Amino acid sequence: MSVISDVLALPNDSRKKTYIVAFVLCLICSIAVSSAAVLLKPVQDKNKQFDKQRNIVAIAGLAQDGVSVSEAFKQVEAKVVDLQTGEYVDLDPKIFDARAAAVDPKQNVVLSKEQDIASIKRRAKYATVYLVKDEQGKLQKIILPISGYGLWSTLHGFLALQGDANTIVGLGFYEHAETPGLGGEVDNPNWKAQWIGKKVFDEQGKIALRVTKAPVADSDPRAVYDIDALSGATLTSNGVNNLVHFWLGPDGFGSYIQKIRQGGGA
Repeated sequence: MSVISDVLALPNDSRKKTYIVAFVLCLICSIAVSSAAVLLKPVQDKNKQFDKQRNIVAIAGLAQDGVSVSEAFKQVEAKVVDLQTGEYVDLDPKIFDARAAAVDPKQNVVLSKEQDIASIKRRAKYATVYLVKDEQGKLQKIILPISGYGLWSTLHGFLALQGDANTIVGLGFYEHAETPGLGGEVDNPNWKAQWIGKKVFDEQGKIALRVTKAPVADSDPRAVYDIDALSGATLTSNGVNNLVHFWLGPDGFGSYIQKIRQGGGA
């Protein structure tokens, strides 16, 4: 108390008093902010988990009127995949964080310039995939996390495929900072609807899917692979095309998808 009394007794224009009061205020504020962050973390984590489930349910076409997100998500099974081998690994998908692993030298792979068509620089060695099976255990849908750079930001989202690992069920991004009205149109339901039913691989097994400014006519056999690019957002469109190609290719989920297509994955 004597210390406080001594400080309060100092003149208001005292430099010493100003510094002490400022320090005390900063200390109090930092404690309050830190305490709030710690106390709110469980709530924030729960909200992030719910948002992820909501996006997966929507992109996979599992949403139903009158059915909650949590209830719909019970149809989904999460597994962690080794991206190099395409095999499942014994990691808890509820705990594993691929975005954190991507910046950990012990858990990531640094991509060469030739490999890094998605402009992400490095990726985690493992990734969580989400599976939907029927009552007999047959694979119906696969939901893959995807990410890559657009014009202004890294886009994070999910791509859902049918059990054949070739037909697209849906695509959506839950995080990005692209220009509203231009690149931000990746969120436009009409644009996302174009993806549904498109094919990824051609008869030779090569990735034929593309986002292009000049899609072929519907009567052309190539039309099943083409997505019309976003109007006025060439770089974002190119970014989406590149990130999809990366994650469906050999440096992404390529090994895993190949196992699924050969009947040895689910």
